[in-house]
Amino acid sequence: MWSIVNSLKEYFHTDWGAMTASDWVGTILTVVIFLLMIVAYFQVFRPKNREKLESKRFIPFEEDNQVSGEKNGGKQPLSR
Repeated sequence: MWSIVNSLKEYFHTDWGAMTASDWVGTILTVVIFLLMIVAYFQVFRPKNREKLESKRFIPFEEDNQVSGEKNGGKQPLSR
């Protein structure tokens, strides 16, 4: 068992002193995005927020309707 733990420690060993500025930016950015994704998933899957999110689910389709018909008298926009 301990040999597996030691081999995992060797595999995941990081030389923090040898990291460049790009390495640090990438590491920090990855951790921040990971935390933001956890917050986003928590907000989306929380039952309390269901009504608020369900009321906004057709927003992309409403914008398409405005572009294709309502603003120009029901005619389709010219494609270029």
